[in-house]
Amino acid sequence: MGMAGLPERITTLDDLARVEAASARHETPCGKGRMVWHSWGSGEPVVLLHGGSGSWAHWARNLRALVDQGRKVFACDLPGCGESDRPPVGEDGDALPPWVEEGVSALGLQNFDLVGFSFGAMVSGFYAARFPERVKKLVLVGPPALSEKPGAKIALKEWLRLPDGPQREEAFRHNLRLLMLANDSSIDDLSLGLYVRCLKQDRLTKRRIARTDILLRTMAAIRAPVFATWGAEDVLARGRFDVLEAGLRRAKDFREMKLIPHAGHWAQFEAPDVFDAMLRQWLAA
Repeated sequence: MGMAGLPERITTLDDLARVEAASARHETPCGKGRMVWHSWGSGEPVVLLHGGSGSWAHWARNLRALVDQGRKVFACDLPGCGESDRPPVGEDGDALPPWVEEGVSALGLQNFDLVGFSFGAMVSGFYAARFPERVKKLVLVGPPALSEKPGAKIALKEWLRLPDGPQREEAFRHNLRLLMLANDSSIDDLSLGLYVRCLKQDRLTKRRIARTDILLRTMAAIRAPVFATWGAEDVLARGRFDVLEAGLRRAKDFREMKLIPHAGHWAQFEAPDVFDAMLRQWLAA
């Protein structure tokens, strides 16, 4: 165990439980309901927004490096995901920035670095455009909605109607490998258990705008320095990195885009050491 009781390596669901146990849990308003946050460490704040059908645990393997850097890390469950209640109005990412704002205000944060993954990267972009005085640096991890032409449509297996059992398990495994990860070896009890748990908690099932160019159209309104990364094998972005970089360059202060070799969409989980080193460098820049 390292600082703040965080395990050095997160390889099992037990490790994940230890990470959660080491956190402080916070609840902030979400309409008449609540939005759930976890925090670790102390120092300069950094806020992490997870991907679609996700939770704070999308970042489980990255928390320790940030805490060791002297950061106070806040990771939420976005409204409608994980333990957080649905937003009172809206079904998609554009409905969420006010609740993130309500949350950071309640947590006493003035300004902070903001890191968003996938769906959460899109929400982070909307938030940074709408609340510019809050965001010091913006890091986008596998962001969608950055080009006029949507990326490949991924043929995921239907699982909702399947009974619990081998067939459903196989659908989950297939979808996790196809959409999220680049390597067969990345699929284990932890990645599968985490993926399935989050999927079953997802109540924002009408999300559509990630397949539009809405983040592309938001970029020019973002004032914070912008950094972005993808896994080089990200099935949603492969073969289009030039187009995506052109989209990022619409930001007033675009700094850098980097690809993470041998990693898929969930790059910060699949290649945490490479990701963490890069993120720490960007946040210290």
